[in-house]
Amino acid sequence: MRETLEHVVQLAVELAREGREGRKIGTLFVIGDVQAVLEQSQSLLLDPLYGHADELLDVRRPDFRETVKELAQLDGAFVVNKKGTFVSAARYISVDPSTSLLPGLGTRHAAAASITKTTRAVAVVVSQSSIVRVYAQGEIRAEIVPELFLLSRDGLFTEGADVRQVPEAGITYAVSDR
Repeated sequence: MRETLEHVVQLAVELAREGREGRKIGTLFVIGDVQAVLEQSQSLLLDPLYGHADELLDVRRPDFRETVKELAQLDGAFVVNKKGTFVSAARYISVDPSTSLLPGLGTRHAAAASITKTTRAVAVVVSQSSIVRVYAQGEIRAEIVPELFLLSRDGLFTEGADVRQVPEAGITYAVSDR
């Protein structure tokens, strides 16, 4: 799961930086515990990923990453298994009404907090304000502001750095300022 989370966070940072077609977009990725996540969500529309071969839906494939960036413009969450295969897109995540959030965070964050509180999944939210947040066990575990930090594949996940951590996911985020 660690490698998958690394790839999804990198994709989320790219989306936060680039947006799509000149505008900022937000999206939600839910990673792991797929069966429980699917049981606590529903399709908002016909799933654009349904019926495609698993090897085509891998987060490591550059062409598929571009497809995800296009699909991120749709409402709903992506569901990703531990191996990095996207299982579903445009999912409405049911939110537990008792989920508490920091003021100013919207429905994507409520969905991320709720689904990670009731499952073993980890969620990555790309906010329309270009901030990426990682949720585990119902709480924010990491926050990445792409405009303030230089993030690279090598520097983003470095052991022993002065970092923010997601212990449940086994990940350490190294952040270096320019």
